[in-house]
Amino acid sequence: MSHVQYKFPQTYLVLLCCSLVLINLLHPVWSFEPAIAWQVFWHLQVPQVLTALIVGSALSASAAILQVLLRNPLADPGMIGISSGASLMAAVLLLSSLSQWSYVTYLLPFACFTGALGSTWLMFHLARKLAFTPVAVILAGIALSTISSAIVAWLYLYASPNQLRDLTFWLMGSLQHTDIWLLLVAGVILVPCALVLRGLLPQLNRLYLGPQQASLLGVNVRQTTQVALLVCAVMVGLSVAIAGAIAFIGLLVPHIVRQLIGHDNRKVVPVAALVGGILLLCIVTFNTFSGAIALPVSLLTATIGGPFFIYILFHRQHHLAGVRQ
Repeated sequence: MSHVQYKFPQTYLVLLCCSLVLINLLHPVWSFEPAIAWQVFWHLQVPQVLTALIVGSALSASAAILQVLLRNPLADPGMIGISSGASLMAAVLLLSSLSQWSYVTYLLPFACFTGALGSTWLMFHLARKLAFTPVAVILAGIALSTISSAIVAWLYLYASPNQLRDLTFWLMGSLQHTDIWLLLVAGVILVPCALVLRGLLPQLNRLYLGPQQASLLGVNVRQTTQVALLVCAVMVGLSVAIAGAIAFIGLLVPHIVRQLIGHDNRKVVPVAALVGGILLLCIVTFNTFSGAIALPVSLLTATIGGPFFIYILFHRQHHLAGVRQ
């Protein structure tokens, strides 16, 4: 029965994803002249669709894994400082003289990726000083995130109006500032990351039993945690590098998926990746057909996700109350 329940949502999610991809890719065909349609298709629609799929999948899968590793349902890439490190490097670059350089489009993703890995290295270093427990990882990440946010706030004070606008828009996320070559590089890096995580999923299931029981079942808890955290950092760093800081995806999507199919990470992580890609594709579709200015992604994800997350929390509390009675 559980097998059928898993196949049912997955099949329809794949169909929904394919439909959204086709709608967005074919939009310029019936909206513009042939010569313009090809330019819009290749330089705007294809990068947007690929960015939505890559970023949504990477953020959602990473958050689902982090919530298991840290044994915290509220864990997401922002909590352990990965996103904030990338955002700090982006702020430094956008507010420096290098922002006028013609190759800043390629320099910015590299700077963000470097910031994400740098903050992850600092988090590892601090957490190891505290025995590398989940609480230590969370506290180290919160400390780094707070410091990075404070530095960005100070940089805001010295930004010009144009720099302030660019930085604010970037920090709220955008799916329109990438090209196909950056996405190809991101895809080449993400494929081995996905393969590594796939091999770790059975071990992550055993972590539900606690570190001691997992160790008795043959899991090297420390090594598994470190490898998974590093791979998540790479995936999140790439996501922030190509799309900016996108909030709420990692917090919302894993909760929805676990409500639908349970807690088996062999199912949760791939389905969460699929749902995350679909959610960002929905945002691309909204921006494509709304006819208005492209809205920041985090603005839309927070507007949609906040109320829905509150509904999930109250629904879960009501369910638990019914079980106790």
